[in-house]
Amino acid sequence: MTFSSIPVGNVKAIEKSEGYWASVLRRFSKDKLAIAALIVIILLIAMALLSPWISPQDPYAGRTLRRLRPIGTDGFPLGTDELGRDMLSRLMVGARMSLLMGVTPVLIAFCVGSTIGILAGFVGGKLNTVLMRTVDVFYAFPSVLLAVALSGALGAGLGNALLSLTIVFIPPIARVAEAVTTQVRSRDYVEAARASGASAFTIVRVHVLGNVVGPIFVYATGLISVSMILASGLSFLGLGVRPPEPEWGLMLNTLRTAIYVQPMVAALPGVMIFITSIAFNLFSDGLRSAMDVKS
Repeated sequence: MTFSSIPVGNVKAIEKSEGYWASVLRRFSKDKLAIAALIVIILLIAMALLSPWISPQDPYAGRTLRRLRPIGTDGFPLGTDELGRDMLSRLMVGARMSLLMGVTPVLIAFCVGSTIGILAGFVGGKLNTVLMRTVDVFYAFPSVLLAVALSGALGAGLGNALLSLTIVFIPPIARVAEAVTTQVRSRDYVEAARASGASAFTIVRVHVLGNVVGPIFVYATGLISVSMILASGLSFLGLGVRPPEPEWGLMLNTLRTAIYVQPMVAALPGVMIFITSIAFNLFSDGLRSAMDVKS
């Protein structure tokens, strides 16, 4: 929902008095679930950034004699993995790689997909047809299948996994950007700007971007959880991060043989993926509701 399309009434009066983004922040702050999700995300980011200094053990050092220790072991509160490495330290350090693989592809796809969608939606005509039909070719494939196929073709590794996930997320973001831009292009204030002789670049910069970036960004934040799950899946299949780097999906793969010995320890990376994905989903839902002034 954009400022230009805010309905009349009390809501409109409030929006004018305090500003649109101030009102978004006010409504977002009233959503307890969204605030809790944001706190979880901030804690995860802080843990990822500070993990080299606050992790209790060396996440790469293992000893055969202490392998697969249960949760609550003295000195190893979350137990140890199949090589005797501290699970708490590996989960903390692994947050860096997992968040990197979850956020980076969506961020790059947001920039590229938004550019394609806004260009196609604003110009229209044959350019819209060419760009969006090209996007539809990739959009026709399921995201999981496309990510696995691209990663398999490019080869295993962090860089190829990031490239594959970025390609997966460009089409849906471009489609959303094109749809929103097409709606904004027909607004009265855009037509008035054209009639006044404003250039296309000025119209896009002043009148279009401010009204379309918000909805596109909200949609993109909802894709971060999907990106983390897909990235973990690629690592689980051996197409993402390579050992001995700790990454939650890769840790699930290496611990799958220990599921019958220490099921609680083996499930810890999956729990972290679940918590992170839910946090980003709740944050995205709260942001979407806060930006919808009709609610």
